[in-house]
Amino acid sequence: MGTSEQTKYLTTVFVVVAWYTCNIGVLLLNKYLLSSTPFKSPVFLTLCHMVACATLGYLLSLSHLTPIKPLKSKRQLWKICLLASIFCVTIVLGNLSLKYIPVSFNQAIGATTPFFTAIFAVLMQGSREAGVTYLTLIP
Repeated sequence: MGTSEQTKYLTTVFVVVAWYTCNIGVLLLNKYLLSSTPFKSPVFLTLCHMVACATLGYLLSLSHLTPIKPLKSKRQLWKICLLASIFCVTIVLGNLSLKYIPVSFNQAIGATTPFFTAIFAVLMQGSREAGVTYLTLIP
């Protein structure tokens, strides 16, 4: 492996490990906040997450590491707003669920997402994957 390939590999490993670690940390902290402290507002917690995300995204765009791209049409804006809304509702419901179920069960439910994504892709879009892809989704 050349130096460039090693750098790409190490960067990939670092990013995946950092993402995974942050994901676990956020999940456990959300569970703690919503079930072990007087803080009982999953919607406000989601608002805090979204404001932090928007702020970080804006600061990154100012650094020119991830430049802001102009919208091409109202249709594109509509799609982005729809996706953002669905994402926000997903986060709110995930945070809300942490008040009532253990983290392990929350994660087990989340682990079924690829299976249902594949099923709905076939039903709604008619797109099909290779057979081996569906075999990997069987528990």
